[in-house]
Amino acid sequence: MGPSGCGKSTLLHILGGLDRPTGGEIHLAGRRIDRMGERALARLRSDAIGFVFQAFHLMDELTAVENVEVPALLAGRSARAARAHATELLDRVGLAGRAGFLPSALSGGQRQRVAIARALSNRPRVILADEPTGNLDSAATVEVLRLFDDLHQAGQTLVIVTHDARIAATADRLITMRDGTFVDQTILTGGTHGDLGTLAGLDG
Repeated sequence: MGPSGCGKSTLLHILGGLDRPTGGEIHLAGRRIDRMGERALARLRSDAIGFVFQAFHLMDELTAVENVEVPALLAGRSARAARAHATELLDRVGLAGRAGFLPSALSGGQRQRVAIARALSNRPRVILADEPTGNLDSAATVEVLRLFDDLHQAGQTLVIVTHDARIAATADRLITMRDGTFVDQTILTGGTHGDLGTLAGLDG
């Protein structure tokens, strides 16, 4: 976490292989990714990394289930397998009844849950989330954080970028950035997992 402009999103882009670092090394699952070529990076992003963005980035002309199945189709899975897995993921994020809805017919929290389901499509090693609750009200924020907590408890690794201390307080490890540099790291034992409802009454 850190203030706007401190380099959080740039760091996330570097971790996801979208940008190249000017120094240092980036390792994912035992592989040094900062030395990979573009083709290998594209394959890595498809196979091992899920992205969740503040603006959702859903395709407006596709239904929820069609949005979720896109990564699997691009990875070469059959239409039947991709649809079955997308349906399963929407059920996992509590949107089984909204599979056939276009994004315009969904609330902000529902759209973000579709985006999270899409990020899970290829069973990534890590999910990188850039201000994933920035466009959500407090109730939808709690909804998404509960889902993240469920995913984490099931063994999913998540790296969440935020400037909101309430969001950061739900993490196991908190790294604070300022002016492109790590300035502090805290291991949070206990945190607020399982008590996210306290956020529901807060503004923004």
